[in-house]
Amino acid sequence: MSTAPTAPFTPQIRLYQHWLAEHRGLQFDDYDALWRWSTTELDAFWQSIWDYFDLRSPTPHTAVLQRNVMPGATWFPGAQVNYAQQVFRHVQPAHAAGFSAVVSRNEKGRAVELSWPELRRQVAALALHLQAQGVKPGDRVAAYLPNIPETMVAFLAVVSIGAVWSVCAPDMGTHAVLDRFKQIEPVALIACDGVTYGGRDFDRLAVVAELRAALPTVRHVILHTNLAEEPAAVDRALEAAQPCTAFSTATARVDADTAAFEPLWLPFDHPLWIVYSSGTTGLPKPIVHGHGGTMIVALALKILHNDVGCSYRPNSWGERYHWYSSTGWVMWNAQTSGLLNGTTCVVFDGNPGGSKDQPDWTTLWRFAAEQGVTFFGAGAAFFANCLKAGVDLSTCGDLSKVRALGTTGSPLSEDAQNWGTAQFRQLRGSSLPLLLGEGRGEGLPEPSLSHMGQQPGDIWWCNISGGTDFAGAFIGGNRELPQTPGRMQCRLMGCAVESWNEQGQPVIDEVGELVCAQPIPSMPLYFVGDKDNQRLLGSYFDMYPTGHGRKPGGGDLDKEAGAVWRHGDWLRIHPDGSCVIYGRSDATINRHGLRMGTSELYSAVEALPEVLDSMVVDLEYLGRESYMPLFVVLRPGLSLDDAMTAKINGAIRTALSPRFLPNEVFQVAEIPRTLSGKKQELPIKKLLLGQPLEKVINKEAMANPGCLDWYVAFAAEHQARQPI
Repeated sequence: MSTAPTAPFTPQIRLYQHWLAEHRGLQFDDYDALWRWSTTELDAFWQSIWDYFDLRSPTPHTAVLQRNVMPGATWFPGAQVNYAQQVFRHVQPAHAAGFSAVVSRNEKGRAVELSWPELRRQVAALALHLQAQGVKPGDRVAAYLPNIPETMVAFLAVVSIGAVWSVCAPDMGTHAVLDRFKQIEPVALIACDGVTYGGRDFDRLAVVAELRAALPTVRHVILHTNLAEEPAAVDRALEAAQPCTAFSTATARVDADTAAFEPLWLPFDHPLWIVYSSGTTGLPKPIVHGHGGTMIVALALKILHNDVGCSYRPNSWGERYHWYSSTGWVMWNAQTSGLLNGTTCVVFDGNPGGSKDQPDWTTLWRFAAEQGVTFFGAGAAFFANCLKAGVDLSTCGDLSKVRALGTTGSPLSEDAQNWGTAQFRQLRGSSLPLLLGEGRGEGLPEPSLSHMGQQPGDIWWCNISGGTDFAGAFIGGNRELPQTPGRMQCRLMGCAVESWNEQGQPVIDEVGELVCAQPIPSMPLYFVGDKDNQRLLGSYFDMYPTGHGRKPGGGDLDKEAGAVWRHGDWLRIHPDGSCVIYGRSDATINRHGLRMGTSELYSAVEALPEVLDSMVVDLEYLGRESYMPLFVVLRPGLSLDDAMTAKINGAIRTALSPRFLPNEVFQVAEIPRTLSGKKQELPIKKLLLGQPLEKVINKEAMANPGCLDWYVAFAAEHQARQPI
């Protein structure tokens, strides 16, 4: 790691505005004006992002946005790109400056540090190995790997040859993984022998065998021995997984071919990866994103809004970017995207809260101090847990290099943000240089520094909200805007986000549906196996009339332009442009950023012979923890004792993941259903959040309205325990 001092850090969004003024003759009075330009002049804005980041293509694009339609927008036709090609651009300059590509540690203290040339060599070796096994552009490659450098290598190798990447975390059970991978028909599987989490080792060789047996399209398996360390244990793991190739063997090649390897140039919309975001019915949605759209949105988000700079550039010298995640969360993709800009990525694999017997919420902070992290990101629940555990950051080592805290996954409470701000005030004292006002240029407006108790030099919180669905964020940070605890600072450039009421009208200072009224390049290309885009349309585009609201600022486009994107979150936009997400507006489960369809949980629970019916609701809402009760109807004569509760939880843990265990399980006489048999998840969720019964449910449309009395009483009891 280079020991050169960190230079004064001009905000990245300020540097972009300098560039706009110099190269486009554009100046804006405030951020709102910049945002409105970016969401109405789509061609000009996205072309500026292409030029600002000097994106390269061997062939020119013939348009920026050829068809403004949702879904189906056509971006940068004619351009050729490759995600791995963009990463490789940084190998020589980053290495020459003395910076690593990836720094990693796990719970056991195993440390791995990959230099940029070694990252490139391993990617090339694995890519050539996959090609030798017959993997071609467009083929799907599935991975069952944790948050380690080897997963980044595998991802870059797969996409460098035009194959399509898809990963599931090893804490997911066989059933949940197969619900995903069976849909995409992978030709190769890259897996691990196990993981360590919370102080325990979890062998996954049996799961790997089940995956192989249930995925007939898989022709080749590569096994990374993540648990086994001694040579004999490694040999046993590889023998148990035969036929397979060791990951270490597949990445060991060093020859002229690896040195000469170059990622394939691919069409801008060539599939990059398949991620999964579950709805309330059916199998998880296998969402396909493209190389170009994902890359250009990641650069705009990560650098301009999240303010994560290039490690070897003088303005952001020594940047070290960490965002705690598992591979089952889209923040793994966001962490990996740091490589697109030549940023050192710092990753941790394990439980951020220690073990069950010895909880320790200082684990990540001590890791960040040891590694000199400059940007520290985690789920909002992590910061809430630190607050509740009484963590004192002054005991965690030298955190003086941390200049930004990132959060997402669920609404961040004002209390949790105030806790972090106070902790860093204590760490920094009065000696901290002014971060928010550095590097301003002539003729550009001064940023405000005083707002809601904010002090000059306070730690900057980059609170963001987006989704797996479009591999990006809609709302987030701007290092030059005021901070209000519990809020996100702004709608992001290029994202025409509005809050709509039930009539489909944009509202300010009211809670409404989050919609995006213009396309952005990283919106899904399609869902795998989705005939005529019916599932894609039903997931995001079926709530409001087509054409309605497609032109921000007034007026509608023709219905042929398609509908607006409805995201499924409750949003309030304040008059100053800051935003608050209040939780999900649909019945999807969101456990600290990891989304799961209720149907997946039902299939696990209702497979038990004792369970006749079930319903789950997630009461995530601003300023409080996610609370998820599960209601079950048992066979006559059975009661919900401790053993039955344990059996239900065990079924969820095995089929899905421990992350989706309910807070409590309740035995009920009936699950409320419509006349057509649909479970009334959303009305019951609204009832438990404090809305009156007559406003959330139509008894005449119910098959069993008599069961509602129990839920009304339960809602009253719940609200008495935890008022909304």
